[in-house]
Amino acid sequence: MNATALMTRGPEHATALQLPEGITAVCEDEQQLHDRDGPQHMQALQRANLVRLARAEVKRRIAVGELSAAEVVRSNSWEIQTMAVAELLMSQRRWGHTRARRFLAAIPMAETKTIGSMTMRQRDTLAALLSAAAAPGRPVARPAGEQAAQAA
Repeated sequence: MNATALMTRGPEHATALQLPEGITAVCEDEQQLHDRDGPQHMQALQRANLVRLARAEVKRRIAVGELSAAEVVRSNSWEIQTMAVAELLMSQRRWGHTRARRFLAAIPMAETKTIGSMTMRQRDTLAALLSAAAAPGRPVARPAGEQAAQAA
């Protein structure tokens, strides 16, 4: 997907994740961003700031549990198109670099793969695995040292 196609996706996709009014208001200004005759580098900077704010809000909502990572993967919204899969996974509570790396190695999928470049089959697989990992009643994996200490 080229930069122009990504830019034109804008506001209609913001509703998929139901972003707060402050972020949505910024997204509505995105169309005005393309109508201006300003320098291209300033438009790119404004676009980058817009994506950064929206992405930070999505990551915050994942961290507090308002959204699940599986919902975000399935949403295919504009703000996560260029986000790396590992970055999305690490925005979840108790998910660090190592856990994300091990999870993606089992699929197998590169940590740097962007969500926008994933096929629908990959999205569905990732979302299903994330939903299964978050399912209640699933035994929590413990480090080997902790298991040995409890066995003794």
